[in-house]
Amino acid sequence: MNEFLSMPMQAPAIRPYGLALSHQARAALKAQRPRCLWLTGFSGAGKSTLANALELHLHASGLHTFLLDGDNVRNGLCRDLGMSNACRRENTRRMAEVARLMVDAGLIVIVAAISPFRAERDAARRLFAQGDFIEVHVSTSLEVCARRDPKGLYQAVREGRIKHFTGVDSPYEAPLAAEWQIDTEALELSESCEQLAALVLKK
Repeated sequence: MNEFLSMPMQAPAIRPYGLALSHQARAALKAQRPRCLWLTGFSGAGKSTLANALELHLHASGLHTFLLDGDNVRNGLCRDLGMSNACRRENTRRMAEVARLMVDAGLIVIVAAISPFRAERDAARRLFAQGDFIEVHVSTSLEVCARRDPKGLYQAVREGRIKHFTGVDSPYEAPLAAEWQIDTEALELSESCEQLAALVLKK
């Protein structure tokens, strides 16, 4: 068990420091509306591919962005976390907090992460102002994801080398009211990218 998560946590009495420069001022300097676009779905659904294409598209349009990819974050900020349900919840919480700070800095943030639990995604939404959190369900079916298997993970599950894999023997709770849904099996990457760019740039 992860020792960090097994320890009883008591919230310290820390009062946030009031910053002199507002997030509105940072956004105005970049001439854009900062937002968090959160892509959720099974492993292999196409989240990272879509997120990378979208960031390139927005960057080419002169927008200031950052991509928080689940695998990359797990190699750094969340490297101490395992794959238990508690660790997955903490992973989502940390990514949401980082995304909020980046949005406060005036950036358009794209999060690509399985983030399997609805409660944690809803908690992430509550960190942002109304309209600044856009949840996108990359709804590519489990069967298609397993057939693609870009990392060989589904094969490892079939061979018994990986346990507690999201969508197989660990739950994935699909969004109930996502702002958008994309099936990367049904849509070309360019079309999916255009749809998401329109969402991000919507006033």
